[in-house]
Amino acid sequence: MVARKESESQRTTVEKKSEREVVVTRTFDAPARLVFEAWSKPELFKKWWVPRSMGMTLSSCELDVRPGGKYRLVFGDDPANSMAFFGEYLEVVPNKRIVWTNEESGDVGSVTTVTFEERDEKTLLVVSELYPTKEALDAAGTGAQEAMIETFGQLDELLTELSAR
Repeated sequence: MVARKESESQRTTVEKKSEREVVVTRTFDAPARLVFEAWSKPELFKKWWVPRSMGMTLSSCELDVRPGGKYRLVFGDDPANSMAFFGEYLEVVPNKRIVWTNEESGDVGSVTTVTFEERDEKTLLVVSELYPTKEALDAAGTGAQEAMIETFGQLDELLTELSAR
């Protein structure tokens, strides 16, 4: 695997905005409709979501991207050692915004908001993780947000393929 250097416009930033919120931003060289599709279609989502460096597989990807719809992501091929992430979509505005719960952590789960802002055929993506308490954010750490740097590189590769069609 060859690591690609992010251009300044594609740089992924991870910032702790408050005691309860972490925000990740990145600009993609693709229109918002393609970036939204990559987040909302399971067959596309599976291609970029898991960092390759982790050596894990996304063995199941169920996304019902509509208000009240559910999602369930299962990592790992061995049922005894797999991890599941699941929740409910609270708000979906096509090509603009997706909001969902992260219920695998029980009462300390975060709410994720992803916005897609198109500017000159590029999309500014902002991912906000809002935790119910400071302690919940501290317990979660920023590992998942840091992994987004790699996954966003993979998303960029997918968007290049989709744009070429």
